[in-house]
Amino acid sequence: MADYIPGAGICGGAVSVPQQFQIYHSLEEIQNWMCHLNKTHSGLIHMFSIGKSYEGRSLYVLKLGRRSRTYKRAVWIDCGIHAREWIGPAFCQWFVKEALLTYRSDPTMRKMLSHLYFYIMPVFNVDGYHFSWTSDRFWRKTRSRNSRFRCRGVDANRNWKVKWCDEGASMNPCDDTYCGPFPESEPEVKAVATFLRKHRKHIRAYLSFHAYAQMLLYPYSYKYATIPNFSCVEYAAYKAVNALRSVYGVQYRYGPASSTLYVSSGSSMDWAYKNGIPYTFAFELRDTGHFGFLLPEVLIKPTCTETMLAVKNITMHLLKKCP
Repeated sequence: MADYIPGAGICGGAVSVPQQFQIYHSLEEIQNWMCHLNKTHSGLIHMFSIGKSYEGRSLYVLKLGRRSRTYKRAVWIDCGIHAREWIGPAFCQWFVKEALLTYRSDPTMRKMLSHLYFYIMPVFNVDGYHFSWTSDRFWRKTRSRNSRFRCRGVDANRNWKVKWCDEGASMNPCDDTYCGPFPESEPEVKAVATFLRKHRKHIRAYLSFHAYAQMLLYPYSYKYATIPNFSCVEYAAYKAVNALRSVYGVQYRYGPASSTLYVSSGSSMDWAYKNGIPYTFAFELRDTGHFGFLLPEVLIKPTCTETMLAVKNITMHLLKKCP
């Protein structure tokens, strides 16, 4: 891309830092904000890159939590695996902002950050997200190029090595659910998978944020079957959905992704579960279709506020109840 210089303006000199969390932010604004936090909250935040995207952008992750010499379990959170789902990255920013703001005053947050690390990736699909801001608001996929086809991009949530390109994924490069030429063909997916494989002994939960449908999903996506630790995961989802509803009365459905939403193969959630992360969930945030992908900015705050309660609920449940 002629207009993009990898690393330009990111963690350089003077940057404009978004302080307003009730509007959507561009990729550059989000990454500059991450840099700012890395400098100003070094006691709780550590920013690092796990690789580069197809177009050469850094794949940044924030490690959030109180530094500790003792062994700590961790939670992985990613947002924006699908480019057009802007409320995802907005929630990831909101989560970090709330953690830093309430750490001293909220006993639950203090416990979370004392006992766990959170690895947060605000924008998974950096190329696609940038493209959704500059060229096509409804773009979903990555932006990789395949020399044999004119259509660009792969569905980054069909590209994982778990029943890859089976039911619910397409082999047609022009389809929105194109699974890619092979598993982990996308550098973004490969980078996250490599990181999770490396750290899977201490990452106990995987949370991925999507939109829209108002659902809280857990494995499996690729088949109709009950996971071995169903009772613990199902109870955590039940409690989380109740906590979410307590704020504005918003109803979320919950259950296995295959029966609650639809069957899909090659998803990050199933892959994480199959690779030893026992508590994996995917949120489908507001709404149920009235605004769809164009959720207005006025709904960012209520959506993030209620979702925050659900995430805290899941986290505390896993700390207390589950092995």
